[in-house]
Amino acid sequence: MRKRKREKEREREKEGERKKERERERESERKKEREREKERERKRERKRGRERKKQREKEREKERKREKEGDR
Repeated sequence: MRKRKREKEREREKEGERKKERERERESERKKEREREKERERKRERKRGRERKKQREKEREKERKREKEGDR
């Protein structure tokens, strides 16, 4: 009787440890996914910045052409 009770108790402890381990793994995956998402967002921002810069350069170029046309 006592032996069976001890075995059940050990089984519960093992199950608790397994549960904690699974939770740690899930949390680790969530953390990695958050980092990947942050990196994707940084890349998007850099791309937007480059596109804005190109657009500004095009606008400046148009403005220069207009000024040259006005001088003639």
